Parts: sequence; C-alpha cells; structure tokens
Amino acid sequence: MLQDFKAFIMRGNMIDMAVGIIVGAAFGAIVNSFVKDIIMPPIGLILGNVDFTNLFIVLKEGATPGPYVSLAAAQAAGAVTVNYGAFINTIVNLLITGASVYFLIVRPVARLQIHRKVEEETPTTKECPYCATAIPIRASRCPNCTSELKSGT
Repeated sequence: MLQDFKAFIMRGNMIDMAVGIIVGAAFGAIVNSFVKDIIMPPIGLILGNVDFTNLFIVLKEGATPGPYVSLAAAQAAGAVTVNYGAFINTIVNLLITGASVYFLIVRPVARLQIHRKVEEETPTTKECPYCATAIPIRASRCPNCTSELKSGT
C-alpha cells in the first residue's frame, strides 16, 4: 500500500499540480498586494480619501461603545461588523486575478494550441492514384507500384 502511494505521489501530473498550486498561492499574494497597495489607494483618493479596508457597518457594538475610527478598533472592542470594504477589495482581487490568468495564461496557451493544431492538420502523406497506398507528400514516384506521379497528385 505504501508503494502504491509513493507511485501516486511521484506521478508527473501530481508534481505539476503541486508546483501550480505553490505558484498560484504566490501569484495570489502578489495580486493581493497589488490591489491593496497600488490599486485601491488611488481609487480611495479619487472617491475622497476613502480607505476601503475601513468601510464597515456596525451591527452590534462591542464592550467599548462606538463610533469606531477603524475596523481594527471595532474588532478590538468586540463589535460585530459587516466589512463591505474588505468585500470590495476581494472583488477587485478576483477581477484582477481573473484578467491576469486570462491574458497571461489562457490566451497564450490557446494560441499555441491553435498553431500546433494547424501543424498537426498539415498532411504529410498522400494517396497514390494507382495503387491507393499512402506515400510521402513530396514523392514523385510511388515506392509500392513504382508509378510516376504527376506534380499535382
């Protein structure tokens, strides 16, 4: 049983998947930082110095009554909050991650597959009109029946 598990773990696609997950997690951290540190501050500035991480609604005040200056202060006081600013950040993260994956991975791979498909569809053999066997496309004489082939056949 241990031998089967070792064989399962060492399969190529399992290792590829593990590498993909690790790279994906690192990419997710980069996108989170990009959204939080680069995208959202200018958007907040345009909207009048709004810090999206501190947009929340207090459902129930905590031990210390509000108003709370920040989400961290509300959470420290034990308040129950709806953190819609964090939700907006997450939506922006999703959109940027989706766009990045689409434009950096999906489209280039699709283009490569189209080129490969065209190469695969290019015929390498043709049929001899005399003996009906497959011969190389550039052949001028059939190796099977020795018939001379015209340049268009």
